[in-house]
Parts: sequence; structure tokens; C-alpha cells
Amino acid sequence: MRAARTFAAPVAGLSPANFAIVMATGVIGVDAQQQGYDVLGEVLLAIALVAWLALAAMSTGRLLWHREHLLADLRSHQRAPGFLTTVAGTSVLGSLWLVLGLPVQASALLCALALALWLVLTYGILIALTLQRDKPALADAISGAWLLVVVAMQSIAILAVLLAAHAQQPARLMLNFLALAMWFCGGMVYVWLISLIFYRLAFFRFGPEDLAPTSWINMGAMAISALAGAQLVLNAPGAPFLSSLLPVLQGGTVLYWAVGTWWIPLLAGLALWRYVHRRYPLRYEVGYWGVVFPLGMYSAATQQMAQALGVRFLLPVARGFFFLAVAAWLLTAAGLVRQWLRANERRAT
Repeated sequence: MRAARTFAAPVAGLSPANFAIVMATGVIGVDAQQQGYDVLGEVLLAIALVAWLALAAMSTGRLLWHREHLLADLRSHQRAPGFLTTVAGTSVLGSLWLVLGLPVQASALLCALALALWLVLTYGILIALTLQRDKPALADAISGAWLLVVVAMQSIAILAVLLAAHAQQPARLMLNFLALAMWFCGGMVYVWLISLIFYRLAFFRFGPEDLAPTSWINMGAMAISALAGAQLVLNAPGAPFLSSLLPVLQGGTVLYWAVGTWWIPLLAGLALWRYVHRRYPLRYEVGYWGVVFPLGMYSAATQQMAQALGVRFLLPVARGFFFLAVAAWLLTAAGLVRQWLRANERRAT
């Protein structure tokens, strides 16, 4: 037992948002497949799968041996939304598995697991935070990380609609209905949350330390919503249930994509202000995967929307963001490896 506790000790401080590594790696794998780089997609699938298994094992160890740390995170307005990266990471892994043409059964299991995690984590976190007597001020609590509530729902919508294309009735109808319900609900929840986030940005004091990397999820939540919508449009010809809603699906997809696009210049300008004008130090933290994921998701959404709606003039935009996302992934992965090596050196001494 003592050896097991010693082995599990490093997971005590594990960030609940670490599954963002799987999210970012998985979506760039999807991008790679879209852009015709199948081998790169397979390599990224292998990395995402290894990361998912490692993080699942570490999270289980944290639950067994460091439950007090895990419960403290669940009660934190700042850290609790990070647990929803588990849902999105699982769904994105299942989607990448499917788009690479691998057995459907594995993706179906991942979809079921993601849905179960979504139910437990979303409602468990929201109920726990709602019932707290002492709560932080809005300016200290709200951030782009809260939009992981939206990302988790839309990631399930995408995986469900991809699975629907391989399913027979009545499973196809059920999966398409699940995807559509998640798509609509995710859009509504985005409206609630982004209102608070924008209010915090515009009307409270804002310093470099307040611009967390997860602010990019403001855009990423809309990008994944646009991707889900484009996938529903592509699925509509084989699904009369969706065909009857085709104008709504097309309009909603453009709306989500346009709102996501609107965020990009603002976030880029704030990033320049933070790192160039205010010279804020650039050090690795898990939140930087929250920059990689939206960039990759915007590429995937633009590519899929261009095909679904026939707006092929947007294809160069998708390709440009693909290379930008790959560069961001490489830099962030290098930061992670560097931090890991330094931590090992400290433990060795």
C-alpha cells in the first residue's frame, strides 16, 4: 500500500483540465485527415490514445489516493469546469477514430462513456457550485473555461452524428436526435455564459494576469458548434428527420462560425497586448492546450462548413489555420516536455 501511495503521489496536483491535451491532439488529427495527411492523423491518434489512457490512469489514482484534492477542485469555480475536458477529450478521440476508418464499435463505446461522464460531471459540478454558501466574485470566477460546458455538449453531438451515419434504424434516428438536441442546447448555454464573460471583459478591471489562455475557448466553443452543425447538414440527405430542418441547420452553422470568427481578431489583439506590450512571461501551463484546441477546431469547422454549404472559397482559410494549429501544438508539446524534464530533475536531486 505504501508503494502504491508513493507511486500515486505525483498525481495529487494533477490539473482537472489535462484532458485538453487529448482534445487538442485529437482535433488536429481530424484536421490532418481533412487536409489529406492521413499518416499524420494516425500518428496523432496514437498520441491522443496514449495520453487518454495515461490521464485516465492518473485520474483514477487521484480519486483513490488524493480524493481530498479532487473534491477541492470540484468545489472551485475556477478549476471545476476543467473536468469537462474529460468529456470532450473522450468524444474527440472517438471522432478521430471514426474519421480514420477504424472499427465503429470502439467509437460507440467512447460515445457512451462520454455521455455518462457528461451527465455525472456537468450536473454534479453545477449542483455543487450552486449549493455553495460562500462564492467568489464574478470577476474572480468566470472565464473562458466555463465554455467547456458547451464544448462538451457539442463534442458529443459530433460523435453522435458521425456514428449515426454508420447505424441502422432506429439507432440512426436516436443518434441524430441526440446530436441535434445537444447542438441546440449547446448554443443556448453559450448565450448564457458568453454574456457573463463579455461583461467581465468589458466592465471589470483587466490586467495581463486576467487573460488566461482559456479565453480562446470563447472562439473554440463556437467553432465546435459550427463543426457539429456542418456535420448535421452533411448527414441530412440520409435522414428525413434532419432534412426537414435543413434551413435551420445551415443558418445556425453560419451563425456559429461567424461568431467564432468575430472573436479571433479580438483575442489575437489581447494576446499581443499581454505578451508584447506588457511583456507577460510565456511559460507552459495546461491552459495553453486551450489555445491549440480552438485553432484546430476552427480549421476543422471551416473545412467541413465549406463542403456542407458549398462555400469552397473558405478552404484556404481552413488550410491556413491547420498549419497554425500544428505549429501551436508543437510549441505547446515542447513546453510540456520541458516542464516534465525539469520536474524529473528536481525529484532526482
